[in-house]
Amino acid sequence: AADPLSRERLQKVLAAAGVASRRTAEAWIRAGRVTVDGLVAQIGDSADPATERIAVDGKSLRLERPVYWIAHKPRGVLTTTSDPDGRRTVLHLMPAGGPRVFPVGRLDLDTEGLVLLTNDGEVTHALLHPSLESEREYRVTVRGRVDDATLERIATGVVLEDGVTAPARVSRVGFERGADETSFTLVLHEGRKRQIRRTMEELGHPVVRLVRVRMGPLLLGRLGSGKVRVLRAEEIAQLKAHARACLQRAAKESQRQATGSRPAQAPEAGREARKKPRRQSRPGNRNA
Repeated sequence: AADPLSRERLQKVLAAAGVASRRTAEAWIRAGRVTVDGLVAQIGDSADPATERIAVDGKSLRLERPVYWIAHKPRGVLTTTSDPDGRRTVLHLMPAGGPRVFPVGRLDLDTEGLVLLTNDGEVTHALLHPSLESEREYRVTVRGRVDDATLERIATGVVLEDGVTAPARVSRVGFERGADETSFTLVLHEGRKRQIRRTMEELGHPVVRLVRVRMGPLLLGRLGSGKVRVLRAEEIAQLKAHARACLQRAAKESQRQATGSRPAQAPEAGREARKKPRRQSRPGNRNA
């Protein structure tokens, strides 16, 4: 029998095995595609992968050791696992015979920079889920001189067809007169499709170059374009700590919303506030 202390929610087991994100795993369970010891699983079920046979579409789950690589994606390379037209993907940057991994999130075809490649579904969920607000940092180069008012709009939010962008941080702004280009660093915690490019088009400054230089605690650093490398032990530790912090923050927020709790007012302070008499206005005592 499975040890109750070793059991985990099925979607978490599937994500940890690297076969799907937690959200996708939940969809598989709802569709009846997941079984535990031959019985169709339900949302909320738990299992011990060490002692129970977990299968998806009848195929047994094979647990894999989590691995973590980063790639410096060049322009013209797709951020996907495969392409029906045979175009190059970030997985083509991996060494032959390397571990089975998938890219975390997407960069569009013309965007360069850091892509995490892993089989760790929990880390993937923490970095990508919009409610967890994990940061992404970009170096942006656009056409024309971007004035302070426009930079303020980028920082506070720009109206796009799918809604207003979330507040962002803008720094390290510079203008290259000869090229008529402005460069700046932009930090986001949401990841809509082509968000930066659409934002800058809306503001009249089309993107010339876009490079992701950070994702959560991971830095692109000096990794050359088209190159990949294994994360160092300290980077993996930082990544896992970041993922845990994101998930814990989301759990606390979810609990707060479920209970409708608000910061409590001290009872004595509340009573004193109610007892305090209203100040009567007098002639000659009004603010100018």
